[in-house]
Amino acid sequence: MLRVIFSERRKTGRLDLEAIEMAVRSAMHQAGAAALTALLQLEAPAAEDRSLPCGCGQQAQYRELRSKPLLTAVGLVTVSRPYYLCPHCQEGQFPADVELDIENTEFSPGVRRMMATVGQEAPFDRGRQQMKLLADLEVTTKAVERTAEAIGEDIAARTQAEIQRAMQLDLPIIVEEPIPILYVQVDGTGVPVVKKETLGRQGKTPGEPAHTREAKMGCVFTQTTWDQEGYAIRDPDSTTYVAAIETAEEFGKHIYLEAWKRGWSRAEKKVFMGDGSEWIWNIAHQHFPKATQIVDLYHARQHLWDVARKLFSHQEAEQRRWMMIHQDLLDEGKIEELLAALRAIDCSTPELAEKIRVEAGYFGNNKERMRYPKFRAQHLFVGTGVIEAGCKTLIGSRCKQSGMFWTVRGANAILALRCCQCNGEFESYWEERHA
Repeated sequence: MLRVIFSERRKTGRLDLEAIEMAVRSAMHQAGAAALTALLQLEAPAAEDRSLPCGCGQQAQYRELRSKPLLTAVGLVTVSRPYYLCPHCQEGQFPADVELDIENTEFSPGVRRMMATVGQEAPFDRGRQQMKLLADLEVTTKAVERTAEAIGEDIAARTQAEIQRAMQLDLPIIVEEPIPILYVQVDGTGVPVVKKETLGRQGKTPGEPAHTREAKMGCVFTQTTWDQEGYAIRDPDSTTYVAAIETAEEFGKHIYLEAWKRGWSRAEKKVFMGDGSEWIWNIAHQHFPKATQIVDLYHARQHLWDVARKLFSHQEAEQRRWMMIHQDLLDEGKIEELLAALRAIDCSTPELAEKIRVEAGYFGNNKERMRYPKFRAQHLFVGTGVIEAGCKTLIGSRCKQSGMFWTVRGANAILALRCCQCNGEFESYWEERHA
C-alpha cells in the first residue's frame, strides 16, 4: 500500500497524508496482530496440571489445545488454549479464557471497552461506524448493542449488591472533612419502550395505552459558595447521577446509596429537592428525613399558570395579569394567602372547581417546601435545573431519539453505563473487573 502511495506521489507530485496515515495504521495493526497471535499460542499444561476441579464436584481432564478467533484492538488474532472436559458431567472449560477475560466472547477486553463507550454515547449503528473510523475495527451493530448492554448490566448488578449492603447498614464510615451543603434532586422522564413493556399500563390520555415507562433519575451535588446577589453556585464537576426504570421503592434505595457515597452523613446542611410528585416526597421521608425539603419554584409556578389558563382560556393578557398577583404570593412564600385566593375563586363549572381543588391541595401539601424567601436567605437553590438538565442530556439525548423503542432491561443497562461514564467511574469499574 505504501509503495502505491509513494508511486502516486512521484507521478503527481502530491502527497495524500490521510492515505498514508491509514496505510501506516493498517500495517501497524497487521504487525501487532501477528505478534499478539504468537503471544496467545498457549502451551499444553504439564503432566501434573492436567486436571481441574469441575462444578459438579468431580475432576475435569485436559483434552487438547483449541483455537478460536478473537477481535482485538489491533485486529483479528487467533488464541490457542488448553481445553478441559469433565468425564462425569461432560462440561468443558477453558481456564485461560477466564484469566484473559474472553470467556464466552470473541472480543478482547479492549474492544469490548471501546464498544461500551460508543454504545452508551450514541445509537448502536453509529457506534459501529465509530469503531470503523476511529479504530479500523469491523463489528456489527448488534455486537455493539449486546456488548454495551452486557457491561451496563454488570455495572447495575454491582450497584444492586452495594444497595443490599447499604440497606443492611453495612456501608463503611468514611472519615473526611465536613461538606457545607449537599443536595439531592430527583425527577422522572418517560422513555419510549416496546409494546410488551406497557401491557396493562394506562397512558396519559384516558382510554389510551401507555407508550413510555418512567425513568427515575437522581443527582447529588455540593455547594460551597454563592454570588454577589446571594444566589447559590453549584460546585463545578461535583454532580453525580443515578437513573433507572424501576419502582419508587427500588429507586429510593438507589439514590440513598449515591448520597451516602457522596458524604450525606458528613453534610452540615442537607437539601432534598423535587417537584410535587408524591413518590418523590415519599423517598424524602423514608431515606432523607432530616433534609430541608424544597419544591422546585419553576414547577410550582407552572401549576399557577395551569390555573390561569383554565380561568382565562385564550385571554393571554388576563392570564398574565392574574399571574402577576398570584406569582408574587408564591415567590414570597405566602402560601396561606395564595391558598385563600385560590379557594375564593368563583368556579363557574365543575371542571374548574375540580382544577382549583387539585391545585389548592398541591400548594397546601407542599407549603412548608415553598418558603422560598427563607431558603434564599440561606443561599440555597430553589430550582431543580441540575436534575432537569440531567434528564435531557443523560436520558433524553440517548434514549429518546426518533424511532427508538427500548426494553426495560436494555434501557436500564445503557442508563447504568451512561451514569458510570458521566460520574467518572468507568475507569475504576474496569480495573475492578480484573481485580
